[in-house]
Amino acid sequence: MIARLRGIIDSIYESSCVLDVGGVGYLVFCSSRTLGALPPEGVATLLTEMQVREDAITLYGFATSSEREWFRLLTTVQGVGAKVALAILSALSPDQLIAAISSQDKGALTRAPGVGPKLAIRLVTELREKAGVMPGGGAAALPVVIPKGHAADALSALLNLGYRRAEAESALAGVIDQYGEAAALDVLIRGGLKALAK
Repeated sequence: MIARLRGIIDSIYESSCVLDVGGVGYLVFCSSRTLGALPPEGVATLLTEMQVREDAITLYGFATSSEREWFRLLTTVQGVGAKVALAILSALSPDQLIAAISSQDKGALTRAPGVGPKLAIRLVTELREKAGVMPGGGAAALPVVIPKGHAADALSALLNLGYRRAEAESALAGVIDQYGEAAALDVLIRGGLKALAK
């Protein structure tokens, strides 16, 4: 098994790159997140996952170990092949995946090409208990329980503006940490919008 490649970037395509390692060009399929992290030229290192099938040996590359761990976990779900797993990792970072799955935000998962409502439900159902222990944020990225009162009203306002629940809860949690649970509604909304705009 090939677990890591370090070499000179030969070329970068829409969903893959070619890494020249000792004169051998390896075609490595990657998420757009990993491809965006690669330097345009020079030496790069990719963690890899190799899949061997009857008709092909394919390499998948990752900028971080947390992304590779998520790739491995996602491909255990029925209906999620390597291509769909990379699409999910292109649309959502490991932190966002933890938050989306833990809070059952199926809408966030359907942003990835190839993930429809049924597959999103399957992902949430099968991975919910595993998401909290996955790398990329761990327990800190689990959804925050928003208290009642102004915080609940602020959450409702952000959801009505089109923000996803996981994002809105995370943003409001930071504002509540800063100003306290007794903060005024307008302070919570403004703070939440400011955090979401970053």
